[in-house]
Amino acid sequence: PMSPSGGTRTPPPSPPPARRRPAGAARAGLGYLGASRRPFAVREEGAGEVGERRMVLNMGPQHPATHGTLRLVLELDGETIVRCTPEIGFLHTGFEKLGEQLSLHQFITLTDRMNYMSAMNNNVGFALACEALLGIEAPPRAQVIRVVMAELGRIADHVICVGLQAMDMGAFSVMLWCFQERERVYDIFESVCGARLTTSYTRVGGLMRDVPPGFAAEVRSFLDGLPSTAREVEEILGGNRIWEERLDRVGVIRREEALRWSLTGPIARASGVDHDLRRDRPYLGYEDYIFEVPVLEAGDCMARFHLRLAEIRQSSLIVRQALERLANTPGEVCHPDHKLGLPAKGEVHTDMESLIHHFEAVMHNRGVPVPRGEVYHATESPNGELGFYLVSQGSFYPWRVRVRAPSFINYSVFPQVAEGHLLSDAVATLSSFNVIAGELDR
Repeated sequence: PMSPSGGTRTPPPSPPPARRRPAGAARAGLGYLGASRRPFAVREEGAGEVGERRMVLNMGPQHPATHGTLRLVLELDGETIVRCTPEIGFLHTGFEKLGEQLSLHQFITLTDRMNYMSAMNNNVGFALACEALLGIEAPPRAQVIRVVMAELGRIADHVICVGLQAMDMGAFSVMLWCFQERERVYDIFESVCGARLTTSYTRVGGLMRDVPPGFAAEVRSFLDGLPSTAREVEEILGGNRIWEERLDRVGVIRREEALRWSLTGPIARASGVDHDLRRDRPYLGYEDYIFEVPVLEAGDCMARFHLRLAEIRQSSLIVRQALERLANTPGEVCHPDHKLGLPAKGEVHTDMESLIHHFEAVMHNRGVPVPRGEVYHATESPNGELGFYLVSQGSFYPWRVRVRAPSFINYSVFPQVAEGHLLSDAVATLSSFNVIAGELDR
């Protein structure tokens, strides 16, 4: 055929052959689902006219109930989950590998990004691991401030988890109340270090600076208003038929299962595991504070809800005790040896010696000379045991950085808990786990 310009028009190429469904894809199911990028597929079991047809449903990673980049491949028999396969790695940023190329001071900023819901707790956990490897200890005042900030971080993490758990069940007002309390905690963080979410407040050997004037009064004002919010949350949800039917006896984890899966934190304590590192392996002087470790036996979503509220109250008691101790603990907030702990920012701007130490430790990428050895140090983060394993061969950088992330360990039991429940129960169970994708994938 001729083209309008008079030349010969090349015939269009023949269409490519249609992509056929690979053999066995219906039986494999999951591989076909990933290749087709469909929201669901069908798995066929059995032969002949009488066979089983099960839907393979893709939940996440873009799903409002996953609260992050989590993907669950669910095989459904009607509305019942018969197989649950989690897929992780959507938020993998290589924190552990990056830690082998950064100095100890530089890696602190990355710990914020692992669990951004409790960045303060990550900061404190990593700093304690570094100090154990270096054989140093933060000044007493810095330790008390770390306790205050870590417990405020626990309150902020728990209160937003409770609010989002209620939101997933339809109680939107509760979520707004809890967000208000978390914002008040972030106001305190901002007054201390200038940041709200990713704080980077700790330093190896102490803190970036002391708390500002009026800090204790601001924290006490927040603690005075917190109990009323907790009571309102319990009153509006307690006795609500929808709330009880969605959470009661749903997502049950028995004590034996929690121990077998190495679960820690609120999930384990809601299943009857009486374990808390602040009491059992004290750090930062927690042995001198008076508090209780709430433990429940039911192990379901409702128990995890009530346990977090109980831990909020216990953290408030710890913060009040720490504020009293802070008033009687003067002194510096960072290690006096500036070859190990960074000098104060004001000294960097006015003192040549401090400027040299800061340049060597941070800007020149030499960092802290770490002696040969290895250490594992764990703290009780809001989600459970947060451990840092550091190995040094005597250079300025760690040879190996490994993070024991509680979200990763706790998430591993989710398929066992979800299977046999309804599809809607997976939403309730996942919200009670409080899995943070950054900490999960690291």
